[in-house]
This record gives sequence, C-alpha cells and structure tokens, in this order.
Amino acid sequence: MENSYLDMELLRFTTAGSVDDGKSTLIGRLLYDSKSIFEDQLEHVANSSKRRGLDHTDLALLTDGLKDEREQGITIDVAYRYFATPKRKFIIADTPGHIQYTRNMVTGASTANVALILIDARKGLVEQTFRHSYIASLLQIPHLVVCINKMDLVNYDEEIFRSIQLEYARFASKLNVKGISFIPISALHGDNVVNPSENMPWYEEKTLLSTLEQIDVSKTTSAAVRFPVQTVIRPKNDTYHDYRGYAGRVAGGQLAVGDSVVVLPSGETSTVKQIHLMDEELSVATTGMSVVVSLADDIDVSRGDMITGITGSPKLQQDIEATLCWFSRKGPQPRSRYTLMHSNNEVKAMVKNLNFKYDVNSLTREGVDTVSVNDIINVTLRTNKPLITDKYAENRTTGALILVDENTNETVAAGMIC
Repeated sequence: MENSYLDMELLRFTTAGSVDDGKSTLIGRLLYDSKSIFEDQLEHVANSSKRRGLDHTDLALLTDGLKDEREQGITIDVAYRYFATPKRKFIIADTPGHIQYTRNMVTGASTANVALILIDARKGLVEQTFRHSYIASLLQIPHLVVCINKMDLVNYDEEIFRSIQLEYARFASKLNVKGISFIPISALHGDNVVNPSENMPWYEEKTLLSTLEQIDVSKTTSAAVRFPVQTVIRPKNDTYHDYRGYAGRVAGGQLAVGDSVVVLPSGETSTVKQIHLMDEELSVATTGMSVVVSLADDIDVSRGDMITGITGSPKLQQDIEATLCWFSRKGPQPRSRYTLMHSNNEVKAMVKNLNFKYDVNSLTREGVDTVSVNDIINVTLRTNKPLITDKYAENRTTGALILVDENTNETVAAGMIC
C-alpha cells in the first residue's frame, strides 16, 4: 500500500480569485468531503466557528492558519495543504485574493499544474479575475478550472452560470492555456465539489474533484538536457579518493550514462560516467530528479555552471528581456542595482530599459511612466556576466528569475525570460 501511494501521480494546483470568492471554504470543503481531515481538526474548526458566533462550521478555518487570518477572516499568506484520493495525490496552494498580496499568488502558482479560478456568481468577472488568469497564463500553467461559486445565492440559476462562462471564454481566448473547464459550485454546501449537486440537474459534467483526478498533468518540460550545477562533491575518503561529482536537479530532458554533454559557460565537452541518487547508482536521471553526476574527463565545473546536451543549447546572454511581476512599493529606478537570482546563479544586474506595461484587463501593452506594486512590466535587464538561459515558455526552471534589492534584501520582482 505504501509503495502504491509513493508511486501515485502528483497534481499541484493553486486557488486564485478576488476577496471573499470562497477560496479557503472551497479547499476546506474538498478536504472535508474527500475525508482528508482528522476528527480533532474538524472539532477544532467547529469550536472556532462557535466562538465567532457562526451557526455553521466555517471550513475556511482549515486553511487560514495564521492568527491574523483567523481574526480578520481573510487569507494573507500562501497556505499549502496535502491530500490524496485513491487516484491521485494533491498539493494545494491557497493564495490570497487581496490585490496587495498578488506576489503571494505568484509564489503559490509558480509550480502549479492547474489553477482554480474562483468567481462569485453574484459579481461575475472582476479585476482580480483578469489579473490572476493572466498571471496563470504568464506562468505557463497549462490548465485553468473556472469554479463559479456561491450558486446557492443565485438560486442555482443556469442562465447566470452560462453568461459568466461565455464572458470568461471571450476574455480567455487571448490567454496562452491548454484547456479551460467551467464548473458551477457552492463551496459552502458542497454542490459539485466532491459530490454531484442535486440542486443543479442541468449540469451533467464532472465535479471539481473528478476533474482534478482526471486532468492530464504529463510533463511539459523541454526535451533539451538542462542540469544546473548546485555544488561540487569531493568526498576525499579512501573509497572515493579521486571522485568528483556535480550535484543538482535535472531541469530538463534526461541524462544517461554514456551521453555526450557540454559544460557551459566554458563549452568543454565530456561524457556522463556515473549518476548517483544517494547510495544508488542509476543509468538514467529524468527531469525533477536530484542526483550527483560525474564526468569521464577532469574538467573545471563549479556552482552556477550548467551541463547540457550536445544539441539544443541554451542562450548565453547579458541583455535579458523579461516579463516581471513587480512586488515592491518602490518602482525600478534608472540604473538601479539588483541581485539577480537565476537557477543556481547570483549575478549583479540593472534595469537597462522599461519596455512596456501590460493592462491586465484588456491584455494590451501600454507605455511605462511609473511602475507600482503588482504591475506586470516588460524590461531589458543587463547583467555583469552572461547567464545561461532559456525562454520561460520552454523551461520553467532555466527561464525564471528573481530580482533582489541590494540595499534592503527585499525581493522586488519575479520574472519570466522572454
């Protein structure tokens, strides 16, 4: 049984939507109806609900873990929850809806396979719907599941559901996503979350949990070999006296013993001699695996270098065009100095050009006069030494970057290389 659980496919999904759309309640309902919470957890939530004077158990309290969140009834930080059904394992990132916490949403969504976009059936599409959907598209999340929530407050009206579905589909035609599903739900009462709704017989498609269990999450990473070196392993003991290995996580493609490889930025070539996972020797390492690789030739390799295949090499560049989600209240100043963190590398960088800003409502480009917190902008960055990069659309690891203010150590932006 333990092996079957370990071998089960994992789905990472994030919630996104405006304030009070019911994201935390939906996650609580998923956990409760799929029997993924313990009795003592439920008892604690029931007692907390009573203390707040509620006549029902507030399932949102299952995910709002911070004291400030419970007191204010809002989500502030990203809450990660884990559960499993007989078909699949899940990691949920429950993210805030307030616009000032857009950066938390970016953090929670950065590794997701699916984004749940919640819409209040009474309000329809609002600015946060556009913003979060666009960020999900920028982050290359392949699937969106649009949950039109609080259907109980509009008398489970099919016409309201269809009109919101049509409006969202019109907007989403401009987004870069593989597939979109629409589900009418009531997170509070459990309609179409885990169990089919008796109140909406007109909806005959899958419930939310069935959708999440069956959605295709096959790897979409690049076939090109990418192995960023995190550290060099030199045991210097009797058993491994002359051993030199390079530890890291495979960020694209696969490495096999005997493969010809190139080490960047030096451009030196060699072949893969051994691959180790802890004490086990492997013949092949695939995307996502953390391994130690040794090469047949004694060449100079250090942290921040990258082992790649002979074909499909990444770019070495100092002028980098990127789309940034800006996190800081202070916008980028001309020639401001930042630390740019990319893969296992840290370099000095400055904003060379502010190219344009994205209007998240119309998905159009506009000029950049000022940059405010939560703006999405396109910039050209200049680094003090070349970086080994891919387009984010081709590799979510080697195409991502973070900017940190040198003076304050504040993370000011997360970016996708264009």
